[in-house]
Amino acid sequence: MPTFTAGSLYAITYRIASAMGSEPDEAAEVADHLVRANLAGHDSHGVGMLPTYVRLLHGKLLVPNQELETVLDAGALLVLDARRGYGQRMAANAVRRAIARARETGACVLALRNSAHIGRIGTYAELAASAGMAFTAFVNVADHHYAQATWGAAEARLGTNPFCAAVPGPDGVAAMLDMASTTIAGGKVRVAYNMGKQLPEGALIDAEGRPTTDPAGFTRDRTSALTAFGKHKGSGMAIMAELMVTAIAGGQRADEEAHGGVVNSMLATVIDTARLGGVAAVGQSVAATRAHITSARPAPGFSEVLMPGDPERRYAATRLQSGIEVDDTTWSDVRAAAVSLGITEAEIDALVAAPTPV
Repeated sequence: MPTFTAGSLYAITYRIASAMGSEPDEAAEVADHLVRANLAGHDSHGVGMLPTYVRLLHGKLLVPNQELETVLDAGALLVLDARRGYGQRMAANAVRRAIARARETGACVLALRNSAHIGRIGTYAELAASAGMAFTAFVNVADHHYAQATWGAAEARLGTNPFCAAVPGPDGVAAMLDMASTTIAGGKVRVAYNMGKQLPEGALIDAEGRPTTDPAGFTRDRTSALTAFGKHKGSGMAIMAELMVTAIAGGQRADEEAHGGVVNSMLATVIDTARLGGVAAVGQSVAATRAHITSARPAPGFSEVLMPGDPERRYAATRLQSGIEVDDTTWSDVRAAAVSLGITEAEIDALVAAPTPV
């Protein structure tokens, strides 16, 4: 597979976002977000999303340079509507507003409605943690083909509906969990399909509700469905995420008419740890818990016990050093998306050869 520096991927992503109509700050936000996802090992949410974003733009299902609409501003409760704005900027700006409000009130409950795909939720947890805030978020996926079969169902009815939580420390995130409520994320099926690989057992069911490892039914045919992690437990989390984000936060429901887009809504809490002893005290508690958990004897097949967020940090350190692999199909799709925006093949090659430092 071709391997790129983070700077190379940033340069081409920034150029594509700019060609889509994004102003420089938005293009930079999108590029930074997608490349960070690749660095963290989440290729499902990295630059491979660009062809989808270009498709959404052409279908008028993604709006560059959108501004958040304030639906409700009531002390610690903030409700914002993104109106299909570019998700990476919409969600980041919403969380920034929630951080500012939490500094005033101690905490903020943020409802973000109707954004185009907001990408890796952990990015917003990192943003909050870097400001000394604890963060939790439920997210749903709407306006899209169903992806997840709930427990006991033979066909899909929900999106991947992720959950994310982060605790801050003196250097940013001390611990973070960022996961889909499905056994694997939908984008990981796309990556496996592009690479010609099979999926792990138990991650997918076919059109008849039977287990399958073939990603084609999900990515190409739209007939397969992802399973919930942990059987009824992940399924229950997915359902509650749907309800929290729609019935409570007012986002678009999975059952509402779909237009082929990707719409995310989010219900998040942002807590100012300065009101609870400060980041240093929180970090000391996290360090003690980390030491307690990681002191356990590793199970057979494991060399060590890790905390949530450790794999992502290790991926980032490795990929910054050795580069980011992008499979041939994904890279071809990214190039085709760029060409559809009027970017020449020669310009793409030049951007990759002379990347912007990250």
